[in-house]
Parts: sequence; structure tokens; C-alpha cells
Amino acid sequence: MDNPAIARLDAAITRVEQAIAARHAADAALERRHATLKATMAQAIVALDTIIARAPDDKGAR
Repeated sequence: MDNPAIARLDAAITRVEQAIAARHAADAALERRHATLKATMAQAIVALDTIIARAPDDKGAR
């Protein structure tokens, strides 16, 4: 029962499954990059808040 149409369908299914797996891997990588960026930005905001808190108050100075 060697049907070429079934063989082509099996090959297509395999390609789709591989594409799905690659997409999941790319999504996971993007999620990791996003988490890293979010943590880095949080650290930068804390650093800026610290700098701002130490700055002299310029209110009234003209």
C-alpha cells in the first residue's frame, strides 16, 4: 500500500510539525529576551530614582 499521496501528506505533516516546534522555540527565546529586558529596565529605573533622590532640590532657583 505505497500511495504517493499519503507519502506527500505525511511529509507535509512533518514539515508543519517542525514549523510549529521552531515557532515554539522562537517564542520561548523571545519570552526570555523580554524577561531580561524587563529586569534590566527595572534596574535602570531604580538607578535613576536613586540619582534623582540624591539631586539637590532646584525649586525656587532661577
